[in-house]
Parts: sequence; C-alpha cells; structure tokens
Amino acid sequence: SIQHVYGAQHPPFDPLLHGTLIKPGSKPPTTPVKLKKVSTFQEFESKTSDAWDLGDDDDELLAIAAENLNTEVVMETAHKVIQNHSKLQEQHKFQEEHLQEEKQLESAELTSIACGDNRLVKSVSEGHTSSSSDNASENSSMQRSQSLPQTSTPPLVSGMADYNTSVTPALTEREASRLDKFKQLLVGPNTDLEELRKLSWSGIPKRVRPIAWKLLSGYLPANVDRRDSTLKRKRKEYFAFVEQYYDSRNDENHQDTYRQIHIDIPRMSPEVLRLQPKVTEIFERILFIWAIRHPASGYVQGINDLVTPFFVVFVCEYIEEEEVENFDVSSLPEEVLQNIEADSYWCMSKLLDGIQDNYTFAQPGIQKKVKMLEELVSRIDEQVHRHLDQHEVKYLQFAFRWMNNLLMREVPLRCTIRLWDTYQSEPEGFSHFHLYVCAAFLVRWRKEILEEKDFQELLIFLQNLPTVHWGNEEISVLLAEAYRLKFAFADAPNHYKK
Repeated sequence: SIQHVYGAQHPPFDPLLHGTLIKPGSKPPTTPVKLKKVSTFQEFESKTSDAWDLGDDDDELLAIAAENLNTEVVMETAHKVIQNHSKLQEQHKFQEEHLQEEKQLESAELTSIACGDNRLVKSVSEGHTSSSSDNASENSSMQRSQSLPQTSTPPLVSGMADYNTSVTPALTEREASRLDKFKQLLVGPNTDLEELRKLSWSGIPKRVRPIAWKLLSGYLPANVDRRDSTLKRKRKEYFAFVEQYYDSRNDENHQDTYRQIHIDIPRMSPEVLRLQPKVTEIFERILFIWAIRHPASGYVQGINDLVTPFFVVFVCEYIEEEEVENFDVSSLPEEVLQNIEADSYWCMSKLLDGIQDNYTFAQPGIQKKVKMLEELVSRIDEQVHRHLDQHEVKYLQFAFRWMNNLLMREVPLRCTIRLWDTYQSEPEGFSHFHLYVCAAFLVRWRKEILEEKDFQELLIFLQNLPTVHWGNEEISVLLAEAYRLKFAFADAPNHYKK
C-alpha cells in the first residue's frame, strides 16, 4: 500500500494526503524554478501560531562548483566508468550462459554413462558444479577488482549486511594496496585532508573507516599529536551535556520530544540492532541531547536514522565480527560504549550543521531540494518527468523521504555507509551532491517508471524500490552518474534552468 510521507516535522502536513496533490481530474500547474504561488508548506505555516525565526532562505537554486575543473575531462571519466561497468556486465552474463551450457551438456553425458545409477550421477554432477562455481566466482572477483575506478571492494553476492562491503575477510591485491595508501596517509604527523578526500571518494576500507570518518567530518584535527586530547575533551563534554540535560526528558515541556524519539527508534533499521535495549538507550540519549541543544529545529523524524551509520562504523572500530547487525553491543565494556556514543553524537552533529534547514520549521531545505530535483530531472530525462506529471505523481510524495533520510530508507545500510564515504569526501556532499545522487537514482529506474500507467502503482513502486540486493557495484555506478551530472549542470547553470 501507499505509505504516508515519513519525516514531516508537523504531522498535519503530508504531501500524500493533501488534497491539492491528488485531486482527481485536475492537471497540476507547471511550477517555475522560483515559486510564485503559495506552496502547501506555506499554507500550513500560515495556519499555525508558532513563531519561528526562518532566517535567510533566499539562497540560489544551485551554487556554482567550488573548483574550476575541466568539464570535458570529468564527464569523459564518468562515462568511462559507466561504459566499463556495462562491458563487465556483458562479459559476466556471457560467461554465466556459457557455464550453464557446459553444465547441461556434462549432465546429459553423465546421465547416459551412468545408465540409471542416480547416486553416481548426483555425486559427479555436484562435484562438477561446485568446481565450476568456484572458478566462476574467482574469475568474477578478479574481473571486478580490475575494473570500475570508483569501486574499492567486490560487490556483495547476497543481501547479507557487511559493513566493509566485502564478503570475505581476505583482501585482494588491489584492496591491500588501497589500505596501505590510507595507512601511509593517516600515520604522518599531519594528515593531508585534501588527499584523504580524494582517496576516500571511491570508498574507504573498513579497517580505517572509523578514523577516516572522524577526520573527514571535522571531528578530529589533522595533527596526530592532538587527536587523543581532542577525543578525551569532546567525550567529556558530551557526557557533561548528558548529566546536565538528560534528566529533563521527564519535564512537561520536553515530554513531546522524548516521546517522539521513543516512538521512532523502533522504526529504524537494521531490526536486530535496534531491538537491543542498550542500543535504544544510547540512541535516545544522543537524539534527546541534540534536540535540547538545537531548539531552532528540535527533534524531527528522520534525524534518528542519521545516527545509525556512525554508530555501526564506530562499533566496528572495537570488534572483529563481519556482521555488526547480529553483534550483542552490550558485551562491549562500558567505557567503549561511552566512546562510541560520544563519537556518534559529535559526528552526527557535524553532519546536521550542514543540512539543518532540512529540519527547521516547515523544512525549507527539503522544499528547495525537492523543487531542484524536479527541475533537474526535467532537464536530464524529460520523458520520465512528463510521465510522472501526466499521472499526477508529485515529487514531494516520494522525494521528500529521499532528502529527509538521505536515501537511508531506499538502500541497504551497507550501501548507505559506502555512499557516506563519498558524501564526506565531497564539498557539501550531504546537501549539494546528494541532489545529483537522487536525480541519478530516479533516472536509474526509468524503464520501470515508464512501464507503470497508474498513479497508485507508480507511487507504490517509487516508495518500495527493489534495492535489497544492492552492493558496492551498484553504488559505484550511481555515484559515477551523479558525478557526471554535477559537473554538467553545476558548471552550466543555464542548462539547469528552463
């Protein structure tokens, strides 16, 4: 069934339920780049008596890229990544078909030789299949490790979560080489953050991801000698906030905030992790302290999801298990849990500093980004845009969640962590670059979108995209396409605007 929009700060507003968005028989007006008519958010705002300082919300629709790069070279590089991926897919498909034919022929031969000895046929056939599968797996792994410049590790074979986006602890030669580069960069007296960003763009190895994320988010200083003292000071500062504010969760004026946090945490993913009482306790503290210290926005649905990637990555700093989902967090020492909690709080705060207008009253940041996404898609794939318009599907009805939760509800957690490697490497990655990732993500499903001829079916598909088995390979292609779009349109704003 169609889901209501998750994450709207004020429950009375829901783009899916708002009459003007799904009114039958009327074609919605074409919206220009700059809104001239009263929006549904503004209508809601006018009916409330709350007084909020909205601040300056008249930013340009799209900032010019910070660096002057050669657009042709950038676009050519991105095209090569996508073309290499397409060739690899074709080769892999051909190998699988060829392998299937060989298996069928071998099976037929064994059946004729065995003359009814089913036990013998089964035994020999199983041995051949196992051997062929092993060889195919090995060849596939080698090919993947030699292609896709944006890919740091082979993709997942199954839907099982693994936060290094790798199915085996053994590193390939390429992975080991990348890990060495990270270690050399991080061991120096002063880490070159610009080099770290360049190296991290195509993915960060699991073993160095915790320290890399802390540096890229601005939580830790580049100077190695200052890191220990910074960690001690910031962790002490966080727990001073806990001591000062957390008991006030039972006060009448904070009851609504704490109750909403308590309701939202069980909705998070992954399920096994969120059901652990210790995890719930940690998340409640982090979210409540952040809400109290940021009264301009307070707690909003969606912020709870943004803690999870940091928490999972920082847990991996202290354990060897490949699947963090099934790890009992309470088995860690209390001091370690406190370190993870404080580090998660500060890194989440750094992230939210760059996108806080997504969560202030009426969520103007999300309004702008959804409008920008609509204009961008109308330029890069007019057919998809027109198809959505003809069936009266509004971008707010599916893209609101994409912006509010940074695609965390649309892709598996392992993919979110890989995405965030790049987001933290990009200038304004969680706000500016995320827009292009969303555009590439939508156009990725153009075939399925164009096949749907019904409003309800279209919306159900867009709210439940089939990404459960996505891994590193799919995310690398998505990022390459977003990279191409960013420099095609950010460096040429006249292409972007109608």
